[in-house]
Amino acid sequence: MIERFFIEQNMKKIELHNYVKSQLEAAGFTHLEIVKTPLVTRIVLHVVRPGLAIGKGGTTINQLTSEIGKRFGIENPQIEIQEIKNSTLDATANVDKIVSLLERGYSWRSIAFKTVRSISEKGAQGIELILSGKLAGKGGRKKKQRIAMGYMKKVGDQVKLVDYAKADAYPKPGAIGIKLRIIRPGVEFPDKADIRKLIGKLMGTDQVPDGPQEKTVSSDEVETAKQEIAEEKIKEEVPVEAEKPVSKTAKKRTKKTKEKASEEKEKKKEHKEHEKKKEGVVHEKKK
Repeated sequence: MIERFFIEQNMKKIELHNYVKSQLEAAGFTHLEIVKTPLVTRIVLHVVRPGLAIGKGGTTINQLTSEIGKRFGIENPQIEIQEIKNSTLDATANVDKIVSLLERGYSWRSIAFKTVRSISEKGAQGIELILSGKLAGKGGRKKKQRIAMGYMKKVGDQVKLVDYAKADAYPKPGAIGIKLRIIRPGVEFPDKADIRKLIGKLMGTDQVPDGPQEKTVSSDEVETAKQEIAEEKIKEEVPVEAEKPVSKTAKKRTKKTKEKASEEKEKKKEHKEHEKKKEGVVHEKKK
């Protein structure tokens, strides 16, 4: 079965990753890449401190190559060490640093806020740090704390552009789980891309083509605009109800009611005048 072959290869890669991490923990090992060639299998190790990984006169790297060849059955292994230029924007390096500080007894609150601040100062577009477990200390209940800054993608194929790492720390009060997501400064998402800049890149010029400056529109704004247009079309298509013609009988009724109202007003006026005259006559007699 082909599937079994791929599973075995990935299992070997995971075992190799765990072994190298245990050996190069002080050097700040983050991840590895295996490149197979006809003559040599090249293993690229990404490290924060390359001096500790190489050792004096290359002793540690030579020991690693011989042990990897024996343990994992890799023919002609050749190890290359690559330095991580900006370790503050690397998720795995930051997570390993948090784990070591927590296990040494430092406060999780100060560690978390310092790491988020240092990452944001380097120009990260978005940061999300989640700590869960025994944060309250000895005797306290477990709880979850989330610290976030900027913009973050969590769903869809665009999640591949987010640098993600997780680990577990084991201080004296109890276990703490750590999850960290970072969007680096140079990352461009498809839904937030400027078309004019992309055309400029394709043309091989840094200048943006001439024309009116257009605002970058996200996919959500486009959907809302489409919904508004559809609603306006529906309103236009709905016919306005014509005014119903008034029948002759209704016209006659309105005329009669108006005549009755006018007659009642005249009667009231006459009654008031008659009462005023009576009052005047009575007043003269008394005199």
